[in-house]
Amino acid sequence: MNIDERSLLNACRLFESGDISTMEVGTTHGLQQIHEYLFRGLYDFAGRIREVNISKGNFRFANSLYLKEALAAIETMPESAFEEIIAKYVEMNVAHPFMEGNGRATRIWLDMILKKRLGRVVDWRRIDRTQYLQAMERSPVNDLELRALILPHLTENVDDREVIFKGIEQSYWYEGYRRD
Repeated sequence: MNIDERSLLNACRLFESGDISTMEVGTTHGLQQIHEYLFRGLYDFAGRIREVNISKGNFRFANSLYLKEALAAIETMPESAFEEIIAKYVEMNVAHPFMEGNGRATRIWLDMILKKRLGRVVDWRRIDRTQYLQAMERSPVNDLELRALILPHLTENVDDREVIFKGIEQSYWYEGYRRD
């Protein structure tokens, strides 16, 4: 079993066990808890904030010298409305606090904020991978495209097993993993 398969099992276990309800919502520590749960035993840096610079393609994520300050600022961002929550999600994506696994952990983190603040989660199965990745790439400049993509796919079915588990699989697919 490879890292993606084991991490996907951990993600499912996170919800099946109810452990997700013990994690802080909307905080850096909560995101670290999620990341550590997903990647425990798979990466030695599971749940630990990175101390080196990283990039993807031509995009450089937050400089490691300023990462702790950036995360502290993100943590104080408001999250009472959909637009604010998406803005916070975009900033956390720009920060990219971990060496690997940021997208998978941060989408769960986003859903937990949406659930707590709005009583909704994203039905990730309904969001096209290419459109999502393009919207995320452009979101640091303007998050309107991302908001327009996600908003119609919010659901009140926050505890629906299929929404959660198929959404987790979709999240892993965004990162290139596909179950055979």
